[in-house]
Amino acid sequence: MRIHIAILALSTAFFGLAHAAEEKLQWSDAIAHDLKAAIEKGDYQTVTSVMILREGAAAYEEYFNGADAATRHNTRSVTKTINSMLIGAAIADGDVKNVDEPIVKFFRNKRPFANPDRRKNSITIEDIMTMSSPLECDDWNRFSRGNEERMYIVEDMAQFYFDLPMRGFPVWSPPPEKQPYGRAFSYCTAGAQLVGFIAGRAANEDLEAYAQRRLFTPLELEDVTWPRTGAGDVMAAGGLELTTTMLARLGQLYLNDGEWNGAQILPAAWIKESLQPRAKIDDKTEYGYLWWLSRYEVNDVSHPVAYMSGNGGNRMIILPDHDLVVVITKTNYNTRGMHEATQALFDDFIVKNISITP
Repeated sequence: MRIHIAILALSTAFFGLAHAAEEKLQWSDAIAHDLKAAIEKGDYQTVTSVMILREGAAAYEEYFNGADAATRHNTRSVTKTINSMLIGAAIADGDVKNVDEPIVKFFRNKRPFANPDRRKNSITIEDIMTMSSPLECDDWNRFSRGNEERMYIVEDMAQFYFDLPMRGFPVWSPPPEKQPYGRAFSYCTAGAQLVGFIAGRAANEDLEAYAQRRLFTPLELEDVTWPRTGAGDVMAAGGLELTTTMLARLGQLYLNDGEWNGAQILPAAWIKESLQPRAKIDDKTEYGYLWWLSRYEVNDVSHPVAYMSGNGGNRMIILPDHDLVVVITKTNYNTRGMHEATQALFDDFIVKNISITP
């Protein structure tokens, strides 16, 4: 894999303090042996691959449970973050002005909306990319009108989103003005689906063709296909199947400030903006533009981490302070503890092995 390496000059600005130069991931055959043994024992559920890029080069690559380098992993909601990349490309191309644009501009054909409310006219691209729109949509609440399981059985997913009622805030759920960043996070696949629709509509191009031209082909990711909805639209919010190497390249693109083999695929400014915290999820996790944001500690110093996450425990993780990309694919769909097991693998074999070089 040929990777153009660029020093991430912006990482210290949007993530925090730069790491000490002598802190690096220590990797050895013994560590690799222990990781393989733990995975084969089932300590981290059903892992199908682990890849580590250190300073752009593969430090570790292994496949498990019947997978190999050619396996296309259904990483589910990892796909959502790719939509953020495509919005960045659309802004760079001038097809989208900025993230403050109202989304109704791109869906005038969906009017009139059910549950009419003038506030629907003010929902922005940033609102749906930060999972903080004012509509009642919560995949983590099975009673929510906007729960994704209700959306999947509807042919027109854009119409499904705009027809949702406005969200209420009971006493145990603080409204946006009482939350950090002025936003109330609510995980909403229906809104993320619209992010992809907007990228394609803005370019007047089928989303799959647009993504291939604007992102996948420049990264040399070939034969990428998306599932389709009942209406024939791309399933932008989940289900894109990618190899482990493809996922790693997407992460390296961000560590390279959007540059790949000498070409600027995404603006460096967009990389910076998309990884800024925009909504708080809990005490350990925040959210950017369809990116999950957290921190890890090495030698009592806190460092930022950003990741793409999907059902089953799938993750593509970037650690800017240590110039690392980590891909973990799994097949534990809808399984209790799937994400916790992935986090444990990351903590046990990545974080614990970052130390000061001799």
